[in-house]
Amino acid sequence: MTDSPNVLAFDTSAAHCAAALLIGDRIITRTDDMARGQAEHLMPMLEEMLAKQGLVWADLDIIAVGTGPGNFTGIRMSVAAARGLALGLGKPAVGVGVLEAQAFGTTGPILSTLRAPRDMVCAQRLTDGWPDAEPIFTDLIGALALAGPEEVSVLGDMAETLHQAHGLTIGSSVVSVIEGIALLAADPIYRMDHADRPAPLYLRPADAAPARDAPPTIIP
Repeated sequence: MTDSPNVLAFDTSAAHCAAALLIGDRIITRTDDMARGQAEHLMPMLEEMLAKQGLVWADLDIIAVGTGPGNFTGIRMSVAAARGLALGLGKPAVGVGVLEAQAFGTTGPILSTLRAPRDMVCAQRLTDGWPDAEPIFTDLIGALALAGPEEVSVLGDMAETLHQAHGLTIGSSVVSVIEGIALLAADPIYRMDHADRPAPLYLRPADAAPARDAPPTIIP
């Protein structure tokens, strides 16, 4: 593999189909907002991006995918797509956490956040873009405890809430999440630490629960 691999990254962990194509020092991105239908939309979208750059699937060196946290169905779908592409092309697939990608290229201590249902937070603490700890699912108090006593900048869609509630400084992202996924996957050190097949990152239980009612009696 070259020092500047061709990386195709995609993410459907939220209400979108997002993709990035990293070619040398160029990165092309596309984000199509959509609440549903990502499974049918993703592959034609990726093929169109490759075609516009005069590339085919065989020209890729790495498949990268956002592993979450986020929408359970979207994460499962895109991780399965990444595994399938990697197997078919004989290329490595790299799973990248959304919270890590959001903090790519930042300096100093960062609390990367993502809004979760019922006023909860998905959060991860990083320094200079590299994780200090595993991501967690918590409330605002837990997010503040994870940030620690030192000055920490907060990224993500819970930054304003944590600033209002606890006075934490709002930081600025260097790249978009989908760009961060592609750029982290291109980093050989990151790839070495994520050599296993991509797997969904679920930090909380699914919202859906099995029905509590007894099943109907089947009369022969």
